[in-house]
Amino acid sequence: MDVIHLDLKGLKCPLPALRTRRALERAAPGDLIEVVCTDPIAAIDIPHLVRQMGAEIEAQQRLTPVESRPLLLFRIRVAEHPVSGR
Repeated sequence: MDVIHLDLKGLKCPLPALRTRRALERAAPGDLIEVVCTDPIAAIDIPHLVRQMGAEIEAQQRLTPVESRPLLLFRIRVAEHPVSGR
């Protein structure tokens, strides 16, 4: 099992969801994908994408660092039997 880190800070919709989709498609079953992004729409798009692809969000967090835009953090577990999201 690998941990894949995606730093998607600064990217705007739809790029965070598209890059997360690509990572889900390339990951092995059981891998963990950690996504960090700043686009507020990702709070809707990424959970929807994850459900669509049969993966699971293990954790979702919103952090507000000092003097910075809020960060969204997602920990996504790739399904043992992935579903094609296409």
